[in-house]
Amino acid sequence: MGVWEQLQVALVLLLGLFGVLVPRLPGSWLVWAGVLWWALQDTSAAAWWLLAGSTALLLATRAEIGRLPVRRLSGVVVTRRMVAYAGVGAVLGFVLVPVVGGALGYMGGIYLVERRRLGEHAAAAAATRSVMRAIGTSVLVELYACLLVVAGWVAVVLGT
Repeated sequence: MGVWEQLQVALVLLLGLFGVLVPRLPGSWLVWAGVLWWALQDTSAAAWWLLAGSTALLLATRAEIGRLPVRRLSGVVVTRRMVAYAGVGAVLGFVLVPVVGGALGYMGGIYLVERRRLGEHAAAAAATRSVMRAIGTSVLVELYACLLVVAGWVAVVLGT
């Protein structure tokens, strides 16, 4: 598979990661479709193992999200800036401190926006907990699964 095709797959995967953060966009399905597209072009065993593992992980994630409590948006302020900070924080955290850093970065992004909006630590911490209870947990679970799939893709591409 050429560099141009890998760049296109990377763009689809990146779009999928952003799609997880934006309501009504099929983020995890875009990530899966990107891996499928790549595996159909790069027919190595590693590509097919990644596709199989990605399929299992994303299906398990879908099932788990369905078991999480229903989203309660009343009284919770979720802005585009918060979504952007949380997403960037999750990606940076995942890269800087593999695996556990993603959750810390995600919550840190939400906290930064709330601290800036509310001005004090106690109010920002309470608002962050409210956001995580309302929508944060389900988005974080889906984003984490997609980050793991993208990290696996990067590992296979760089390893071959």
